[in-house]
Amino acid sequence: MNLHFSAADEAFRAEVRAWLDEALSGAFDRLRGRGHLGEMDAEMDGRLEWEQKLAEGGWTCVGWPERHGGRGLSLYQEVIFYEEYARARAPGRVNHVGEHLLGPTLIHHGTPAQQARFLPGIRAGTEIWCQGYSEPEAGSDLANVQTRAVLDGDSWRIDGQKVWTSLAPWSQWCFVLCRTDPDAPRHAGISCMLVPMAQAGVTTRPIEQMSGGSEFAEVFFDDARTEADLVVGPVNGGWKVAMGTLAVERGASTLGQQLMFGGELERVIAAAKRTGTARDPAIRDRIAHLWMGLRVLRLNALRTLSAHHAGAELPPAAMINKLCWATWHRDLGELALDVLGSVASETDEELGELQRLFLWTRADTIYGGTNEIQRNIIAQRALGLPRK
Repeated sequence: MNLHFSAADEAFRAEVRAWLDEALSGAFDRLRGRGHLGEMDAEMDGRLEWEQKLAEGGWTCVGWPERHGGRGLSLYQEVIFYEEYARARAPGRVNHVGEHLLGPTLIHHGTPAQQARFLPGIRAGTEIWCQGYSEPEAGSDLANVQTRAVLDGDSWRIDGQKVWTSLAPWSQWCFVLCRTDPDAPRHAGISCMLVPMAQAGVTTRPIEQMSGGSEFAEVFFDDARTEADLVVGPVNGGWKVAMGTLAVERGASTLGQQLMFGGELERVIAAAKRTGTARDPAIRDRIAHLWMGLRVLRLNALRTLSAHHAGAELPPAAMINKLCWATWHRDLGELALDVLGSVASETDEELGELQRLFLWTRADTIYGGTNEIQRNIIAQRALGLPRK
């Protein structure tokens, strides 16, 4: 496991840090720390402008191959970029889905025509994407998708519903998992389609959360249409494409996420000192365990990425990442509310941030695969245990 960066990598880190410090001054300074999980709908106009600012500086799609408009960075340089982005408290990315999920999926599974049509808009920050996977009866059980697509001449006719679709009201496109062969087994007969949002057959209904935000939405497809050639990968071969997309989701940006977690822990510790709860031995013990747990998360992520960088298959330890960080983050949210104590109901802006932390982290153990599903995956695929 490589725990150190080369001199060239550290020079690259200085370049990234200098650009972010300059770019986030002036008009963009107000965006620092805004728009991350729990308030992804905050400051949308400014963050859409920030996407294009990043593109102008050459800082979108940094891990994409150069032939597709990216920087072609090494894995370690990608890690550095995400770490510095988190350290600068740069705003949450509006086009995370387009850049980090769909883009790599198109590079690996898309046709040359699809790549030429969609990658430049993602790279420029001018076309925003959302992900149509989860449904009311198919969240963690993704193979149970019921949204249907039927080929009708030179287009697909799509009917169904998606839910928990991040930033759908601001997206021009959605990549949608549909059932194209209702008679096929669960993991077969599924296709991944690229669907325009601005059409009469698509209705977006924001979901108001208990935190007050509406970063998610329900999306209804009622005779919606997309072109016949906008299927990513083979027709009825969408399960493999979808699993590839989810694998990309847990890549180099994980270490940047952990730096964000570290910043949240620091703010919780500051609140504990301010409220006096830091003198409570039980609170101090929980802080210590979270501090150690965060370092274990980082070491395991580095172990996984080092193996991947060396060309080896991902080790079984890679399967525990999501379960571990989701549980860690939930525990941090609970600690945040406990250190605030009786003042947790006040409306001070900083206290509001910790309240949002608590509310959001209740969802961490559900989205992207519930803890229960993650444990089943670890048991079956890593440990070789039989299915229940």
